[in-house]
Amino acid sequence: MEILPVSEIKVDMSKITAIEDIMKSTFRLITYSRQHEADDLLNAYLSSTTDLKELLSIKNAQMEAQTDAEAKLYLISLNKTLEVVVEEIKNQIGFKTELQLFQLFRSISPESHSSHPNRYRNKSVQIGSYICPDQHIIPALVSQLFYNLNKISNPIIKAIYFHHELIRIHTFIDGNGRTTRIAKNWILMYDLYPPIFIRDNTEKEEYIRTLSKSFRALETNPKKWNTSLNLFFEQEISRIYDNAVIINNSVTKIGKQRK
Repeated sequence: MEILPVSEIKVDMSKITAIEDIMKSTFRLITYSRQHEADDLLNAYLSSTTDLKELLSIKNAQMEAQTDAEAKLYLISLNKTLEVVVEEIKNQIGFKTELQLFQLFRSISPESHSSHPNRYRNKSVQIGSYICPDQHIIPALVSQLFYNLNKISNPIIKAIYFHHELIRIHTFIDGNGRTTRIAKNWILMYDLYPPIFIRDNTEKEEYIRTLSKSFRALETNPKKWNTSLNLFFEQEISRIYDNAVIINNSVTKIGKQRK
């Protein structure tokens, strides 16, 4: 496996621009509103983002769990980890290092971490028909991925790119999905974008199918942008857009009620 070069990313920026416009509109209401009390608008924003964070934990747990009992256990770890992430963001700390990746893994997947603490996976793994890269090259691949992140200025593109490539590397024996999705949302939330989560089983199947097709295409044509990879970016961007609209609507609603 070779990490996809940043220069290969070919994303339609129109929807990303629309997301940025929605979030700017939201923050203008919070910061400059004269007709409404700023605190009310701010509370509306905080309430809607809190609801999204709760949904993020629930949906991530549902993505990983096979039973209700597993989902409850996962939810405890997810909520605990999300609290840590929010606290880091409050302290102006973004997601940038491999050490933070291990911290997330330890917090969100304690059962997997206990079996190989502070180490990447040490055995071969296959996901469906996709054979993950040899365990011996994982450190180099992860280092390259973090190096590439520094070349991407847009947080949305950075978050989705990181998600795709880290899942493809499959750094840990278990807990990769949970760890990767929280890391992705740390990147987004730090720059005041809403988090991404899978809403239902239909989206879950679509998400898995698109990733699988993209991985296979990259096996055939390494380091080349492909239609499935493009679709994955589009799907993730659409999820951010939907959540940005939710936040903006909740803030706007308060303003309309006070007119």
